[in-house]
Parts: sequence; C-alpha cells; structure tokens
Amino acid sequence: MTLADKLKEEKQSRFHGGLYHKTQVSLTYNSNRIEGSRISEEQTRYIFESRTIGFKDEEAVPVDDIIETTNHFVAFDYLLDTLHLSLSAEIIKNFHRILKSGTSDALKPWFALGDWKKRPNEVGGIETVKPENMAREIEKLNRWYLDTKEKSFEKIVEYHFRFEKIHPFQDGNGRVGRLVMFRECLKNNIVPFIIDETHKQFYYRGLKEFERVPEYLLDTCRSAQDTYQNWIEYFYPEK
Repeated sequence: MTLADKLKEEKQSRFHGGLYHKTQVSLTYNSNRIEGSRISEEQTRYIFESRTIGFKDEEAVPVDDIIETTNHFVAFDYLLDTLHLSLSAEIIKNFHRILKSGTSDALKPWFALGDWKKRPNEVGGIETVKPENMAREIEKLNRWYLDTKEKSFEKIVEYHFRFEKIHPFQDGNGRVGRLVMFRECLKNNIVPFIIDETHKQFYYRGLKEFERVPEYLLDTCRSAQDTYQNWIEYFYPEK
C-alpha cells in the first residue's frame, strides 16, 4: 500500500489517533495559523475529534477561524478523494470553495467564492497577476507542470512558488497552495510535508527569494519533509 492508500484507509475506517488524524490536525492548524488564525493546535484537535466547540476558560476566537478550521478538514478529505485525477483548475477552485464557504468573505458581493479573483491584489507589496489574465496564467502553469512526466519534489515546490506569485484568489491563496503541494507529493509517492507555523518566516523568505536563491524554500520544505518522514516511520514501522 502507498502512503495515500494508508491515509485513505484510515479516513474511511474513521481510525482514531493515526497518521490521518495527526495530519488533519497539524496541516489544518499550521496552514491556518500561518494566515493569522487564532485557534490553537489543541483547539484544532478538539474540533476535529469532537466536531464541537466548547473552549472553557480560553480566549474567544473569531467565528471565521472556526469555520475555516472545519472547512480545512473537509478540504483535506477532498484532497484524498481526488488523487486519481490530474491537477486541474477545477480542483484548485474546489479547494477554495470548500475552504471559504460560510465565511464572512463569502458573503461579500465582490468575493469570488470558488473562482478566480475579480479585483487586483498585492502580496507583500508586490503586484500579482491581474484578474483578466487569471484563467490563462493558471492554464499555462498547469500545462508546464503536467507536461513533465516525472514529477519531482523540486518541481512541486517550484509549482507552489509560481502559484503563489500568480495569487489567483482574493483570499486563501496560501492555504490552497499548500493543499495542492501536499496533494501532488502524495499523488506522486513523494513524502509530503506540513510547513510549521513557527517556520513561517523562513517559508515567506523562501517564496520571496525563490527566483534568486531557490534553496531557501527548498530547504525549508525538506526540513518539514524530514518531520513527516519521522511520523510515517512511527505510525507505519517496517515489519
């Protein structure tokens, strides 16, 4: 069985306390935390395990943070359920739709839920691709990626950089991009990884400096990959 098979098996059997469980909590917590969520890792775990809220004697958190936490669990399941499909604009849009459904952003008339952005935006003060060019640029990026028969760790990380540089959505680009990166590693039998929120400054530097020094981002991702490999060896020791 591949790692993807094992994670899907744990998901389907609702196995408690395994790698699927740990991945759901860690990926959701860290990816949301990088984007400013105030929900703690323990609160994330509580929501995943009990599907309830009930944080006694703890700081109140925004409703959107709670919604986006539960949405991320659904998005990861969607990731596992679509591994048999090639990466596409539709899959990318569905990640966004799942992640942002029910949030206050989704109620804004100009916010394109599950679709490319309608208004120009910047990231870190840097201009991104204009809305009218989004479909063409994503199609070009996906073609560049899919035309390579042998997908490598380096290719997937570079795809992530290019995706974030395009910045196709009004909000949620980082979370969608990291789900895509995890998905493509899993699909291609490459050890996936979760960027720890404590390393977000290294991650941001890696994205900013990728064209000049790609090793910044690659090394940050390799370090995260080592951590996930340790988890795999713990939960699935070789017989």
